[in-house]
Amino acid sequence: MENNWYIIENVETVDSPSIALYLEHLKYNINEMISLVEGKTERLMPHIKTNKMPKVMELLLASGISNFKASTISEAEIAAEAGAKSVLIAHQLVGPKVDRLLSLIKHFPNTQFSTILDNMDSAELLNQKALEHEIKLNIYIDINNGMNRSGIEIGPGLDELMAYLKICNSLFFKGLHAYDGHLRDADFTIRKGKIEKGVKDVETYFEALRIDYPAAELICGGTPSFTSHALQEKRITSPGTCVLWDWGYGEKLTEQNFKHAALLVTRIISKPTEGIITIDLGHKSVAAENPIDKRVKFLNLDGYELLSQSEEHGVIQVKDWDKFKVGDVLYGLPYHICPTINLHDEVSVIENGQKVDSWEITARKRKIRF
Repeated sequence: MENNWYIIENVETVDSPSIALYLEHLKYNINEMISLVEGKTERLMPHIKTNKMPKVMELLLASGISNFKASTISEAEIAAEAGAKSVLIAHQLVGPKVDRLLSLIKHFPNTQFSTILDNMDSAELLNQKALEHEIKLNIYIDINNGMNRSGIEIGPGLDELMAYLKICNSLFFKGLHAYDGHLRDADFTIRKGKIEKGVKDVETYFEALRIDYPAAELICGGTPSFTSHALQEKRITSPGTCVLWDWGYGEKLTEQNFKHAALLVTRIISKPTEGIITIDLGHKSVAAENPIDKRVKFLNLDGYELLSQSEEHGVIQVKDWDKFKVGDVLYGLPYHICPTINLHDEVSVIENGQKVDSWEITARKRKIRF
């Protein structure tokens, strides 16, 4: 059964295309994540963007993890609803999202919310809005340490921003945030070297800041750099994908010992010509930002090639075409689980080979209440 761990005995109760969540593997991954920081759960700030599920949040909280990172107001909302101690929205807020965050803060007084910024215009806006709402808003400075996607570089501009924050009386400086998701070398030694080189100046700047801000925190990385940052006790780590795991990171991050906790369930819906089967897994059901050969890997299919995907169809070339029947179930491992989760409303929860429940992927919604 070890090689066929993914088989769902009552699969006739599972619709397709859909996601199956394997509860034993999910719990294993949470424990493995905690073990990598030697049980010091205060050093973990898991990213909610991967799972987006209140039920998963409950399991994380039950394990002793109480601080989380989010990309959206909805993700922050489900964390607060579940009882999170703190939530960092690590996405610079613009437009109506600023007022939405302030409403969230008022509604959940027992959760400490914070967000990031990397420029004085955003600092001025957040300060003014927080003043209007009579709120002291927690902020982290987002540092660009090589990814060039967001953040401010170490240098005079950062010095000016830090000086400006001192006159923003409605903002409270919590620390620095540095994300290095661009570093994904398969060789951990090479990846670790690049990670540590990229964070060196950030740490130097951070240590200087601690003279004036002794309680400041340094939040670093995501899943690819988790195993490097976890080795440094002064850093708070922010893995996310490892809670569910996927083909992409499983292939690259071989030093990480996580298990696949989420698979795609799909069925054959046609055999249009010899050597071809068509499944109900189109690009509306699995992350499609990668080339066709890097979207899904089927665990119970050998010698195949995924030829194409349209919105609701996947066309596969197979050997032994005669042995396949319309209605047969295939189990697929997504290359990128985070956006794949976001394409579905719920997951089928699998325990001991049986579907036992369904969990809503609540935070795939752009807006829940706030």
